[in-house]
Amino acid sequence: MKAASMTARRQNLVSCHNCHLLCDAPVPVGKQQVACCPRCGTTLHSRKPNSLMRTWALVFAAVILYLPANLLPITITRAIGITQSDTIISGVIYFLHSGMVPIALVIFIASVFVPLMKLLILIYLLISVQRRSRRRLVDRTRLYRLTELVGRWSMVDVYVVTILVALVKLGAVARVDAGPATPYFAGVVIITMFAAESFDPRLIWDVMEDDE
Repeated sequence: MKAASMTARRQNLVSCHNCHLLCDAPVPVGKQQVACCPRCGTTLHSRKPNSLMRTWALVFAAVILYLPANLLPITITRAIGITQSDTIISGVIYFLHSGMVPIALVIFIASVFVPLMKLLILIYLLISVQRRSRRRLVDRTRLYRLTELVGRWSMVDVYVVTILVALVKLGAVARVDAGPATPYFAGVVIITMFAAESFDPRLIWDVMEDDE
C-alpha cells in the first residue's frame, strides 16, 4: 500500500506565498477575520482565492491587448520629409533587410516571442489544472517558474522601444516616435505579469494529493 505523502496542508500548515514561511493554518473564526504571516504580514491562504478565475480573466485581457499591440504601429519614423509607420513585425523585417540582424532578433524575442510564450504557457497551465491532468507535474511546475522568471524581465520589451526612440532622436536627419501600439504593448506586459502572479502553482500538485 502506497503511503500518503506528507504535505503542509495535511499537517494543518500553510506556506506564505510571499516569503514562504511555514505557518499554522488559519482557523476560520469569522468571515472578516484573516490570518497574516508573522514575518512579512501577507494574508495567509492555503490556496490563492479564485486563482484560476482571476488568471483566466487576466490572460483574456492580455490576449485582447496583444492584437492591437501587434497590428497598430509601434514606431513612427520621420526622415527627409517622409513619414513611415511600422508595426513590431514590419520593424523586425526592416532591420533584417538593413543588415542589423542583432537588433531585429532582440526586438523579435523581447516583443513578439516572449509575450506570446508567456500567454501560451499560462493557458496551458490553466487548462491542465482544470482538466486535473496528472501528466508531467514537475515539467509544468518548471514552466510556471520560467514564466515567473521571464515576467521579472518583461519590461525589457518596453525599454527596447524607449531606447530605440531616444537613440534615433539624437540624430538630426531622422526621428522616431512611439506609435499608438505602445500603450497596448505595455498593457500586455503588465497584465501578463499580474496573471503569472495570480496563478497558484500548488494547484498543479493538488490532483496527486487528492488521489492519495
